[in-house]
Amino acid sequence: MKFVRIRAIAKKETIQIWRDPLSLAIAFLMPLIQLFIYGYAITFDVNNISTVVYDRDRSVESRELVSEFRESGYFTIVAYVESYDEIDTQIGSDNAKVALIIPERFASDIKTGRPVQVGVIIDGSDSNTATIAEGYITGISLLFSQRISGAKFAPLIDIRSRVWYNPELKSRNFIIPGLIVVIMAVIVALLTSLTIAREWERGTMEQLISTPVKPAELVIGKLIPYFAIGFIDLILAIVTGVFWFGVPIYGSALLLIALSCIFLFGGVCFGILISIKAKGSQAVASQMALLSSFLPAILLSGFMFAISNMPKPLQIITHIIPARYFVTISKGIFMKGSSLEILWVETLLLSLFGAIVFAAAIRSFRKRID
Repeated sequence: MKFVRIRAIAKKETIQIWRDPLSLAIAFLMPLIQLFIYGYAITFDVNNISTVVYDRDRSVESRELVSEFRESGYFTIVAYVESYDEIDTQIGSDNAKVALIIPERFASDIKTGRPVQVGVIIDGSDSNTATIAEGYITGISLLFSQRISGAKFAPLIDIRSRVWYNPELKSRNFIIPGLIVVIMAVIVALLTSLTIAREWERGTMEQLISTPVKPAELVIGKLIPYFAIGFIDLILAIVTGVFWFGVPIYGSALLLIALSCIFLFGGVCFGILISIKAKGSQAVASQMALLSSFLPAILLSGFMFAISNMPKPLQIITHIIPARYFVTISKGIFMKGSSLEILWVETLLLSLFGAIVFAAAIRSFRKRID
């Protein structure tokens, strides 16, 4: 293996990328665009729940209850209705997610100490929002009852909880670290999946085959520029996540970058392997790259859905998804300040994946024209 030949292949690939505006756009613009779109679009925070009010009492107390909901910051009063039919119309047309129904004699029953039933209708088409909204409503109602009655209800069990690692419960703090993993997995695999297939499609592979370049030298020379692009994208994504989205990083940034390089190496090698297996078709290579990187990284890495909640067969399958281990690493360093002593298993498995895929790529490439 000669470094001169590797450098020549890397230089040729770099020039080819530089002269291809589409590749440059995919390499540098797409990661940032995805980070901004998904960073703002994906959120599990539930605020400003659109609410309609059917106030049948129209008393000072009923207006105070509505005010409690409005001032909580969780509910936005979008309309006052006069009938149940209007409630059905508002929720059915998706103008409102919650309807608050205050009965007649609401104020008089409160003053006389009689129990009052306030009706609440919740749109269950979004189960996550419905569940959270129900919890908010219960809390607001309890606080309102205590304030009106002037007495505090002492619970039998006094639970005092403390949230570690993300005390403000901001979904962005755990979405951005996982999102960086998904973007890196997709971009690197997509770019490198085209490199060998492009050579066959353009008819330039025959020239490379006729040279003394060995398969290992060709693979290494091809992956160096894409590894560099992935590294630049990684730095941009981390900087954007920390300084633009305000996501704190409690662990070592150097450790995160070092372990990210292991993941990037496995990703570019996997893209090269796909490109070799695509048999000279860039369309097939790109589709294979998207299917084998984007969907597993989104669905089976633990980024969006907890692996422990998945069926057992899927839990077993997730062990062959490298993004699973890098999501653990990214979230651990960002949110928990985890060290290599804690993340060594994930690091070892990512290294093993990179070595296996690198060896498979070299073994799969043959310097012959079928």
